[in-house]
Amino acid sequence: MGIVAACAVPHPPLIIPEVGKGQEKGIARTIESYKEVMRRIAAARPQTVVVITPHTDIYADYMHISPGKSATGSFARFGAPQVQLSASYDEEFVGCVEKLCRENQIQAGTLGEQHAELDHATLIPLYFLNQFLTDYQVVRVGISNLSLLEHYSLGQLLERASTQLTRRVAIIASGDLSHKLKADGPYGFSAAGPEFDERVMQALGSADFLDLLRFEPQLCQKAAECGHRPFVMLAGALDRRQVSAERLSYEGPFGVGYGVVSFTLGDPDEKRNFAERYLEEVNAEHQKRVSRADPYTALAIATIEQYVREGSVPPLPDRLPSELTEKQAAVFVSIKKFGNLRGCIGTLRPVTASIAEEIQRNAVLACSKDPRFNAVGAGELTYLEVSVDVLTLPEPVDGLDKLDPKRYGVIVSSGGRSGVLLPDLEGVDSVEQQIAICRQKGGIGPQEPVSLQRFEVIRHH
Repeated sequence: MGIVAACAVPHPPLIIPEVGKGQEKGIARTIESYKEVMRRIAAARPQTVVVITPHTDIYADYMHISPGKSATGSFARFGAPQVQLSASYDEEFVGCVEKLCRENQIQAGTLGEQHAELDHATLIPLYFLNQFLTDYQVVRVGISNLSLLEHYSLGQLLERASTQLTRRVAIIASGDLSHKLKADGPYGFSAAGPEFDERVMQALGSADFLDLLRFEPQLCQKAAECGHRPFVMLAGALDRRQVSAERLSYEGPFGVGYGVVSFTLGDPDEKRNFAERYLEEVNAEHQKRVSRADPYTALAIATIEQYVREGSVPPLPDRLPSELTEKQAAVFVSIKKFGNLRGCIGTLRPVTASIAEEIQRNAVLACSKDPRFNAVGAGELTYLEVSVDVLTLPEPVDGLDKLDPKRYGVIVSSGGRSGVLLPDLEGVDSVEQQIAICRQKGGIGPQEPVSLQRFEVIRHH
């Protein structure tokens, strides 16, 4: 048995006639495609339907799987409380997945449920599926802020559970595309919106799931999407299987992208091991970064690697440039993993005898003591991107007109509290954004008076 059918679908509430009240006619192709793909799912006679939803309980570091025997939900929040659905959960399947997650150290399971009712991203696929099939059980799986690879890995475990239990399983990845397709849409327009939708539909429509893993976090954020991680988890569930994809429809008349794609599964295919192929790309890129790193970044990388592996700080290399050993400066060391921040620690004024020592000190702290993250593990080292920012001494400024988010970092202080932000950060395009972020970081209220300082950096990648 195992996975017998799969699809990717959107979840616009107005697609339900009692909610849309005529507006659903504007996405008639989506409705027809929805019916067709659910007819295909039903024809595969699944015993269990796994719905991957971005609108159940979401945690930064844990993918939630709904517990219990059953759940209900309605479209009350969308003005149609009379439209209700119930789902009987496959508890045996959920238990099997939880066990596999523990064995494989995947951060997922049934802990921490806060919203037991079915969310609309689950209700809408079931609403259409129930027109063709009623005798099935449901597993509801959420997403998190964990890496794309971890979502892919959970998808692989969903497939393994289906095989172990000899269960006929269908996978439904419920996710809208960009919410920023039109200037007059509810979320406005961003050029990232159409770009994101085109790439996702190309990847899904060609079953080239490798590209789903290559997406930059900044593109997803700017596109304001909610389907990427469900689609990646779906890809993981289809790992090493021949897949024939059919793009049934794509529409975006209301400023949000709605795509429907059907997947027909074939024999095992070891060449479709997309996670492994992606990691090979990452490893190759890591080697390139290390080979072209300047002395500042190379020192930070070497310090992090030895500290994580051995718990010690390496001696300073003999042939460091004199500016690293003879000058003092404040330094920030930043670590990213798969494009997401993994650690960042720095000083605003030098606290060691040289820039080199400052780099080593903050590299150790960034990989082990950043309170926002667990310490970096040895298995992560290949996937890290390290940068070093060398700061000028902060200087006071008397107005926002003296700031520039691309050129200057900023320190916002009030009553012994302060927040700091480096310059030229992705997604921070205005002084007002800089100040707001610094206030939040420093626990400073939006109306409290503040003093401002600015500084410049030389960034080493």
